[in-house]
Amino acid sequence: MRVVGLDPGLRRTGWGVIEAEGNRLRHVAHGVIEADPAQSLDRRLRDLHEALLEMIAAQAPQEAAVEETLVNRNPDSTLKLGMARGIALMTPALAGLPVSQYLPLVVKKSIVGTGQASKEQVGVMVRQLLPGSGVRSADAADALAVAICHVHHRATRRRWGGLAAATALEEPA
Repeated sequence: MRVVGLDPGLRRTGWGVIEAEGNRLRHVAHGVIEADPAQSLDRRLRDLHEALLEMIAAQAPQEAAVEETLVNRNPDSTLKLGMARGIALMTPALAGLPVSQYLPLVVKKSIVGTGQASKEQVGVMVRQLLPGSGVRSADAADALAVAICHVHHRATRRRWGGLAAATALEEPA
């Protein structure tokens, strides 16, 4: 299964694509979409949408995972970040991909083992889990972490779903 992880931002949106077979993970690609701060908000959002569409077409993921955004101190920044996150959710959905969302705490706990991990710790663990990825950007590392988190949680949900289905079959009507 091929998954794209997205770390949305209005200035920089990180993306990372991995393939998962059983317990094995393989790095496919990663990058950062940078917006021109001189452009109007509507233009930056359109450019983000178009860049994500191009990346999805080129990388052909089967599922998408997006990091949820927490509230910032500045309400204006929070609102603008929410718009970028909306683009990050909408674009893969328009491409026909199922989209999941994960809180930063859940992503960090899945990758590092603690929800209070630093960006540097997340980057180190992503490089260990995906040897040869060469990821240097914190935004791309965060996006790859979101993809890895999704694969781990997806496998757990499938096991629980199978267990629930098996249990339902055993229960008398």
